[in-house]
Amino acid sequence: MPNNRSAQADALLDGIAREREPAALKVFLGAAPGVGKTYAMLSAARELKRRGIDVVVGIVETHGRAETASLLEGLDVLPRRLVEYRERAIEELDLDALLARKPGVALVDELAHSNAPGSRHPYRYQDVLELLDAGIDVYTTVNIQHLESQNDVVERLTGVRVRETVPDAVFDRARDIVLVDLPPRELIERLQQGKVYLPELASSALQRFFNPSNLTALRELAVQQIADRVDADLRESLTARGQQVVPIRRRLLVAIDGSTNSEYLVRVARKLAERRNAPWSVAFVDTGDVDPQRRAAIEQSFALARRLGAQTDWLRGADVADTLLDHAAQQAVSGIVLGRTRERPIARMFNRTLTQRLLQHGAHLELTILATPEARRRARRRREPTFWHWSDLTIAAGGVGTALLLSFFAERLFGLSDLSPIFLLAVLLVAVRTRSSIAVLTALLCFIGWNFYFTDPRFSLTIWAPRDVANLLLFLVVALISGRLASRLRRQVLNLRAANANIEALQSLGRELAAAPDAEAVLAVAQRALTRTGCETVLYLRESGGQLRLAAGGARRPGLTEQAAADWAGAQGQPAGRGTDTLQASSWWFLPLKSRERVLGVAGLRPAQDAGEFGSEHAEFLASMVDDVAQALARTHLNEALEAARMQGETESLRTALLASVSHDLRSPLAAIIGAAESLGAYGDSMSPEDRNSLQESILGEGQRLDRYIQNLLDMTRLGHGELRIQRDWIAPAELLGAAVRRVRKQFPGIEIVIDLPAELPLLWVHPALVEQAVFNLLENAARFSPPGGPVLLRACVDADPQRLRVEVGDLGPGIPAEERRRIFDPFYSVARGDRGKGGTGLGLTICQGLIGAHGGSVEALPGADGIGTLIVVTLPLTTPPDASG
Repeated sequence: MPNNRSAQADALLDGIAREREPAALKVFLGAAPGVGKTYAMLSAARELKRRGIDVVVGIVETHGRAETASLLEGLDVLPRRLVEYRERAIEELDLDALLARKPGVALVDELAHSNAPGSRHPYRYQDVLELLDAGIDVYTTVNIQHLESQNDVVERLTGVRVRETVPDAVFDRARDIVLVDLPPRELIERLQQGKVYLPELASSALQRFFNPSNLTALRELAVQQIADRVDADLRESLTARGQQVVPIRRRLLVAIDGSTNSEYLVRVARKLAERRNAPWSVAFVDTGDVDPQRRAAIEQSFALARRLGAQTDWLRGADVADTLLDHAAQQAVSGIVLGRTRERPIARMFNRTLTQRLLQHGAHLELTILATPEARRRARRRREPTFWHWSDLTIAAGGVGTALLLSFFAERLFGLSDLSPIFLLAVLLVAVRTRSSIAVLTALLCFIGWNFYFTDPRFSLTIWAPRDVANLLLFLVVALISGRLASRLRRQVLNLRAANANIEALQSLGRELAAAPDAEAVLAVAQRALTRTGCETVLYLRESGGQLRLAAGGARRPGLTEQAAADWAGAQGQPAGRGTDTLQASSWWFLPLKSRERVLGVAGLRPAQDAGEFGSEHAEFLASMVDDVAQALARTHLNEALEAARMQGETESLRTALLASVSHDLRSPLAAIIGAAESLGAYGDSMSPEDRNSLQESILGEGQRLDRYIQNLLDMTRLGHGELRIQRDWIAPAELLGAAVRRVRKQFPGIEIVIDLPAELPLLWVHPALVEQAVFNLLENAARFSPPGGPVLLRACVDADPQRLRVEVGDLGPGIPAEERRRIFDPFYSVARGDRGKGGTGLGLTICQGLIGAHGGSVEALPGADGIGTLIVVTLPLTTPPDASG
């Protein structure tokens, strides 16, 4: 048979995943108390200590055994934590101290122990899981009767129901399992010698639990458990090496109905799945008629299944068999486990039982049908009609009464002899408002009423005419079928409404989250969406240091217990609080907002007015919404990281440009000044007056150039820090633009400036010096890039918007491509077409944009006339000037 590469890859990946677990769990398994589990664990710990490994005793119960207590000598024993409960001090494991100590290996005895009320976790195995998640290896002990999947078997064998159990999922996490075995006869001798229990307790233990038959049975269970584990490990190892073929991976599906045998089915299915090395899941099909009591039983069974390591699915469908078969096909299920179905006489008239339908349509599936003594006893007892409510019976009675009245008037007033449509309409109306059982009851009552009041002989159930017999029987059959179909249609409609409501809520949430720009907006959207589901909501963001920060706009701040649950959920990335196994005293259910890499926050939920618990289906819906919120938060964090990276890149580019600008634009005028000064100092006496004047003018010009550059840097600094103060005054545009033109002509004596200013322009309410500087920068830039003899254009007019003044500065230079026009306003723009060319600093246009923007204006670069040169357009707001007469 060829190798199954997929199975081999799965086995390799499972092995790698197990090796990459943060810590290892080693379990010392025994068949009963007293076999020496703690002794074996301490002996192994002393060997680790001898090899130099840091070992700490978290908690070990010696039960007064001297030989066990002697093994504690030389080991680091952690002090226990005292918990006050009912005026007693109870010693428990100090979990926080052990986490802070963080040894290489921690010894935690009695894995199935129940912690004292008020502890962080109700069970010690949860403390062990937190230690493992923190990267601490754990050695622990447990007896076979404490495994959850063995609970029913142990009760049948010994007659004792074990209350403290450990989920099999915890046991499956163990990397190593050591079987500590002792023959029953030797264990009984140890018990009689007082080495297991105190003498006064030993005699009763021998009579009840510690009898030879019980110990032999428990020993067999422990050996079988180890054999199953060894067999599974061997198969995985051989498959990973390609030495064994696994053609298909089996998967079991357990179908429950919420009855009292549902938990029994779950436990048996766990053993079947373990022996077959197959994953398994538990499913319930909701046909729309689940009452609160049944829902609670189903959720309790689901909780047990999840503790045993199963996946749970709440399915919706009008037909149980079809829904189960569809789900089995989607999940690649190879076998279905279900309880024996009870046949109902009325149901047999229309279709077969669930078991028969699964046998007929699921030929490729392996069906395991179980029956329990409790189920048989329950079948003998008369079950209370919990699903017939007074409201349903009232609707049925009203429908029958209305049909009788309408039939009476139809017969008397219109002479209608065929009354079946009236009664059939009543059955249909009741069916679409209630359940199928009420519809059947209505059909029977209508049958009796029609026979009693409207067939001969009247007021008697006797029927004379064969035609009436046929009509009544045909009516009954049609009414039953149509009532059942109408009721099924009603359930389908209700299921579709519920599903559509959830889908619409998730879609609406997705649309709102997609539009949220940052984390605070995401949390605001989540707050509104979760509140609309009928929950009180509180949201936290996790800061860089790991602390949780309460988001604004949420519910009232939770108390200390709730805050502890929220902190734990944020630190561990797992749900906590209400309905979980961690900090159950909290009235809030806390879910972590997780991305793939880390926890981004925590969502706290509880039903409005603290009414009841979250249903399984509602909890899954809320968890889906929280997952969507978490993904949206992850998106905003990614956007922020990308924006930070972009800003860092731009900052680096700006720094490079600044260094290049300073090295060039400061060094060039300084070199010219130094050279001219040295020439004057060395050769000034021998120079002609013209040469000396030329060098002096060069020093003056380069000094002024250096002064402008430094002034530009100072202006940029003030603009960047928001320190630029605007002292507004009224000024005529002609006066302001004329001052800028005079400065440019002084710097460029030969430049031609074409000025187009209307005679009457409204006054500007601006800071004259700043706007003049902005216009000067634009004219200076245009003068630098104008060809020799080319004019510079300066035009001003009222814009198309009469509330703004438009100023245009144009040149006949090389122009700027469209894709680079926005970049010319960036600091130190270094392309030759920008203002760094021909002695520019790269800051003039940036400063111009900042100065004009500070006045509420805008600056835009456009192509020149006929595509020649560049046109810079400045707009400034116009304000109504004060009355001159005033």
